[in-house]
Amino acid sequence: MSLRLHGVGLTHANGQVALSEIDLTIQRGERVAIIGPSGAGKTSLLRLLATSLAPSVGELSLLGQQPWQLSARKRQQLRAHIGLIHQAPPLPPRQRVITAVLAGKLGQWSLGKSLLNLLHPVDMPGAQAALARLDLAEKLFECCDQLSGGQLQRVGIARVLYQAPELILADEPVSAMDPVLAGHTLSVLNQEASARGITLLASLHAVELALAHFPRIIGVREGRIVFDLPPSAISPSALDSLYANEQLQALPASLPAAPVSVHIPRC
Repeated sequence: MSLRLHGVGLTHANGQVALSEIDLTIQRGERVAIIGPSGAGKTSLLRLLATSLAPSVGELSLLGQQPWQLSARKRQQLRAHIGLIHQAPPLPPRQRVITAVLAGKLGQWSLGKSLLNLLHPVDMPGAQAALARLDLAEKLFECCDQLSGGQLQRVGIARVLYQAPELILADEPVSAMDPVLAGHTLSVLNQEASARGITLLASLHAVELALAHFPRIIGVREGRIVFDLPPSAISPSALDSLYANEQLQALPASLPAAPVSVHIPRC
């Protein structure tokens, strides 16, 4: 089993209820998409699974361990086995792409090797191979602030590919990409998960991408799981109900996202 939540709820410090009565089991090797309207709780659920937040109530088991019963050190070791892909990757603007990708294994390397990597990349072929899978090999030595939003997202994904975790959690990983590139990128993530037999869990804005690339779809609304089905079993009426009052969320993403480019001198 990769992860299990039983009766999990999350209430923020301001009293806002983000998640309620979540029961969910995902086996190792499953590939799952989470869909739902804005504010449904998708990001909160991923943050719980990344151990960035502790549940307010209920039980959470992750990679065979209960993270909030571990010491801080053991919990940090557990996080080294989780690859987290952000919608806006937290990459230092002046950092080179190769350094950003190799940072994927900082949690697995010794302190000495990590410090050495800051001075001189310790695995150039490994970083280049990860970037090549996402058509970014030529960006190896560029700085992150020279990349578009979609390119930055792919660098963040390359970092997780290089990390080779046991669990990949992706929060809107292709939101800044056009539909063709988004589809290719999700194919790469699914190929990685299938080849290594690891779990992939991704929240997606574009419903048609979720239905096309994932064999299991979880619909979330108002902090609760509304359905947990294969794509073939999800009817238009189920989507209409999920996205009630926010129908635009369920429409195909027919227009490419505009890349955001920042032109400054090379680092």
